[in-house]
Parts: sequence; structure tokens; C-alpha cells
Amino acid sequence: MSSYETPVCETLHTVGMADDNAWYYCLKHHKAEQGKACWYGDRMGPYPDQATAEKALEIAKARNKAADDEDD
Repeated sequence: MSSYETPVCETLHTVGMADDNAWYYCLKHHKAEQGKACWYGDRMGPYPDQATAEKALEIAKARNKAADDEDD
């Protein structure tokens, strides 16, 4: 394979990414956004709709508290 060819694995993992209509909460922009426009490390989700994505931080806080309570 020459240096300018895209590896098959990369092609398989990136096909259709622009078509993603799921909702995410962007930690960089501090808002719900549709699709994978931002870097994956800045996104929480996916969520089924905008309203749920907007509550991402609350959802994470509640899940963390529940997990911490189980540890006690």
C-alpha cells in the first residue's frame, strides 16, 4: 500500500459519520448539537433528542452519584 492510500479500517470507521443525526452535548461549546461536528473527546452522547442532550451534565451527575452510592 502506498503512503497516500486510505487504510480499509479507517474507511470503514469513517463512512457515514457526516450523516449522523443523533444529538450530543458539546463540552467545548456548552450546548446540544446535532451530528458529530465536534471532536469525540468534546462530545457526550449520543442522545435520542435535543432536550435529552441539553440535560447531559445533569444525567452524568446523577449517574455518578448513583455509582458513588453503590461504592459505599
